[in-house]
Amino acid sequence: MTDCLFCKIAAGELPAYTLYEDTHILAFLDLHPIRKGHALVIPKAHVVWFEDLPEDLATRITSCAQRIARAMKRLYAVERVSMFYTGIHVPHAHAHVVPMFHVHDVTSAAYLRDGADQFSTPPQLQKSEMVQIALDLKNNL
Repeated sequence: MTDCLFCKIAAGELPAYTLYEDTHILAFLDLHPIRKGHALVIPKAHVVWFEDLPEDLATRITSCAQRIARAMKRLYAVERVSMFYTGIHVPHAHAHVVPMFHVHDVTSAAYLRDGADQFSTPPQLQKSEMVQIALDLKNNL
């Protein structure tokens, strides 16, 4: 797709803080993280809905997310890492991998505050911090 944000990232047309890449998938840091280290794993092929992913591709995404989760547990000393798919903002299947520092980390306070029909974008981290987080995670995969 020519106007898909994630297709442009997968094609190298837009920058990303890449954690992992192979011929089928790409993992990179979320620009508006729920918590430090929040990563996305996407198929390079344009698939809108996660339920439409071929099983082998969904398995590849999940396996990558598991490796990232293990790195997050080592780096951040968290007990749990959440992995979930959404398609709210970018119509391209993507798995979120979020280190959970608090039990409600994936229950967005913004959703609770703003209500079901609104959403406040979390703040973006400084570029230097994003570079360091990506480096730390890449080196711990």
